[in-house]
Amino acid sequence: MDINLPEPPLPAANYTSFVVSGNMVFVSGQLPLIDGQIRFQGCLGKNVSANDGYQAARLCGINIIAQTRAACGGSLDRVHKIVKLGGFVSCKPTFRDHPQIINGASDLMVEVFGKAIGQHARSAVGVPSLPFDAAVEIDAIVEISSEPAIKNLRKMSK
Repeated sequence: MDINLPEPPLPAANYTSFVVSGNMVFVSGQLPLIDGQIRFQGCLGKNVSANDGYQAARLCGINIIAQTRAACGGSLDRVHKIVKLGGFVSCKPTFRDHPQIINGASDLMVEVFGKAIGQHARSAVGVPSLPFDAAVEIDAIVEISSEPAIKNLRKMSK
């Protein structure tokens, strides 16, 4: 898929990048970072195009996957279900295409994990600003298992 997962970005303040509780991973809001730098800054409907917003959300999704891999000890085989994405779009009050922007991350999850695991519940909310002037921020809830998801899918089909 030509996706190179980066090292998971470090938290920018007094919080952790993810929390594992039972079989759930709660991933803190991820920004469109590449090598520690915000790639897409600004406001949708003002100085950021819809295409750039979509790409920003996709990059947030890549960082979510990187955090999830770290939470699972370096392997994505334990991902059982992408449960929910929470998307925040920095935009003008008149901007109305929040869902299409957050599709950048949603589409990525289905591409990477397939529909059965990657399709999820979601919110897409417009906000007046985000940290570091990021155009998009996305958090996630991911269900993991103690064994690889492929084994779990086989169990569920029996």
